[in-house]
Amino acid sequence: MSRIVLEGITKRYQDGTTAVRSLDLSIADGELMVLVGPSGCGKTTALRMVAGLEEITEGTILVDGQPVNDMEPRDRDIAMVFQSYALYPHLTVRDNMAFSLKYRKTPKQEIQRRVEEAARILELDELLSRKPRQLSGGQRQRVAMGRAIVRQPRAFLMDEPLSNLDAKLRVQMRAEIAKLQRSLGTTTIYVTHDQTEAMTLGSRVAVLRHGVLQQAASPQELYRRPANLFVAGFIGSPAMNLVEATLERGAAGSGTGGSGTGGSGTGSSGTGESGTDGPEVIFGPHRLRVPAGVLREHPALEKYLGRTVVVGIRPENLEDAALVPDAAPESVLDVSVELREELGAEVNAYCTVGVPPLQVAAVAIGDSEPDPAEIEEVPQIPAIIARLDPRTGIREGERARLHVNLDSLHFFDPDTGDSLRGN
Repeated sequence: MSRIVLEGITKRYQDGTTAVRSLDLSIADGELMVLVGPSGCGKTTALRMVAGLEEITEGTILVDGQPVNDMEPRDRDIAMVFQSYALYPHLTVRDNMAFSLKYRKTPKQEIQRRVEEAARILELDELLSRKPRQLSGGQRQRVAMGRAIVRQPRAFLMDEPLSNLDAKLRVQMRAEIAKLQRSLGTTTIYVTHDQTEAMTLGSRVAVLRHGVLQQAASPQELYRRPANLFVAGFIGSPAMNLVEATLERGAAGSGTGGSGTGGSGTGSSGTGESGTDGPEVIFGPHRLRVPAGVLREHPALEKYLGRTVVVGIRPENLEDAALVPDAAPESVLDVSVELREELGAEVNAYCTVGVPPLQVAAVAIGDSEPDPAEIEEVPQIPAIIARLDPRTGIREGERARLHVNLDSLHFFDPDTGDSLRGN
């Protein structure tokens, strides 16, 4: 096991393209760190620099405190699992797994022991005499992992190893990878573009955009406390709802815009410490009270009174107000339902709220400038997606009332994209 530290590593190509920019990241001994982000964000390039397959333009990579920038890949004692499996088609499973050990002139008895032990762990015992063409995709991926395991390296590097598998097999294999990594305790860097895969696998997750690290934290920290708009919109499925709003000092007892017909009480359901004259966020005809607890978590918010902010609401923090008996008026949105998506255990309702959706790509985040091509690719979807209880009576083409869990509101600066939450 090993500790891997990336100190300001940068990859700049001859045409001037910067794939990775000043990346600082520390992977603890035995940790499973996931690098995640959209295509072209630099995650695979970063992985290949750790492996020694890409030269580093600037910065230093340390493995157990030793710089490895000038070290050949074979001397770094790091095993890589590729997206394409990279198995030799003419060799059996046994010989594929043993190949690197034979190359290193490991004693035959030791090779046999390691291969059989890895085969047992990966449930490949009965497949050792087969050729890759006789295996399923999941079995081939196990062989590729077995080839890495037998080396007993200081670290594993995995580059989207599940992307060639079907959805059901991916779920099964990621559970097996997580279990295997915990069992072996080997330091692992795992690259994926799938945020669900990242969240379920990683001890910590590093989110990249345009080669710049946006945030590195535990899955729960990324979900609950996103550092900026990009992380907020990227982590979570469906993505966080983001709308531009005005923050104003509210008057005690004021309520929401819209119909406001379904609850005249001032119950505290989802409204935090309601009944105070705290600020309100206003977008379209809607007014939502900001609870005192949310203000304490967003200390910079007071400076934005009378200004524009971006308010974030996760789909799971919206409910059918008809199913919330004590929904306070200042926690309800009056919406128009454009689409109802039946998912069995839940219902996704796509709604309009009288304001256009926010295009995160148009906001400069970190060292990234707005990319016109990326902006054009952002789909024009309704501003609000609600993940609802299947008992909901909300229907397409109708007006509906959504109750907002105000304690779960997020706030961001509309110019920088930074979260207004305190550290």
